[in-house]
Amino acid sequence: NDTQYDDEVDLRELFSVLWVGRKKIVAITALFAFFSVLFALSLPNQYKATALLAPAQSESSVLSGAMGQLGGLASLAGVNIGGSETSEVQIAQEIMKSWSFIEGFIVDNDIAFELFAVEGWNIKSNEPQIDDSVYDTENKQWLIDNESGVTGPPTSWEMFQAFFGRLTISEDRKSGLVSVSIEYYSPQIAKQWLDNYVAAINAHMQQRQIEKVTNNINYLQVQIEKTSVAEMREVFYSIIEEQMKNKMLAEASPDYTFVAVGPSMVPEVKSQPQRALICILGTLLGGLLSVILVLTIHYVRKSD
Repeated sequence: NDTQYDDEVDLRELFSVLWVGRKKIVAITALFAFFSVLFALSLPNQYKATALLAPAQSESSVLSGAMGQLGGLASLAGVNIGGSETSEVQIAQEIMKSWSFIEGFIVDNDIAFELFAVEGWNIKSNEPQIDDSVYDTENKQWLIDNESGVTGPPTSWEMFQAFFGRLTISEDRKSGLVSVSIEYYSPQIAKQWLDNYVAAINAHMQQRQIEKVTNNINYLQVQIEKTSVAEMREVFYSIIEEQMKNKMLAEASPDYTFVAVGPSMVPEVKSQPQRALICILGTLLGGLLSVILVLTIHYVRKSD
C-alpha cells in the first residue's frame, strides 16, 4: 500500500511539473515546428527514374547444349567456354557499384558539374541552381579545397560517393529481375543518366566477353601449333568454332547483359523530400526535448 501510494504521489507530481512548465513546453515545441517547416521548405525536390531489367539471353539453347558437350574438353585445354547467366548478372551488378566503373561513367558522360556543383533545379526555367561555394560560374573554376589546401575540382572518390548516393540497385531473387534507379533534381536528367548507365554496363560486359573469347581463341590457336596429334587438333578446332559463335553473338547483342522489361520514364512526382514527415518528426522531437528539459530542471532544483 505504501508503495502504491508513493507511485501515485510521484505520478501526480510528474503531471503537476508538466502543467507548471506547459508554457515552456509549448514554446519549445512551436519553435522546433517552425524551424522544421523552414528546413523542409529549403530542401530541393528530387526525382527518381527507375528501370526494370531482365537478364539477356546471350546464348541460344542449341549453342548452350553444344558448349555443354565440349565443356569437359575445353577444361582440359584450360579454356572456359561458358558461364551461367546468373553469375554474369551478379558480376554486372557488382561492376555497376564499383568505384572504377562509376568514375569512368562520370568522365565519359562529363557529368561532374551537374553531379557536384548543382544544389537544385528550377523546373520552370529548366536551369540548374549552382552552389557558389563549390563552383565559380563567372571564371568557370572549381572552389573545392583538397587536403593540401589547393583549390580545384572534386576528387575521384568524392564524385564516386556523390553518384553512388543517388544510385539504387536491387534484385528480386524469385524473378531474377533487377531494378536500377537514379535520383536527381531534374527528372529529365535522372532519366538520361539512367539510360546511359544501363547502356554503359551492357557495353562494358559485351567488351569484356569479346576480350575473353578472343584470348581463348588465341590460346587455342597456339595449342594447335604445338600439338601434332590429329585428334587433339580436331578438338581444338571444335572449341574454336564454338568460341567464334560466342564472339559473334556478343558482337551482335547491344543489350548483352540486361534487357529493359520496364523502360525508364521521366518521373513526374518527386521522390523526396517528404516535407510533411519532416515537419511531424521535428515537432515531435521538439515536444520530447521540451518535456525532458522541464523535468530535468525540476528534479535538479529539487535535489539541490
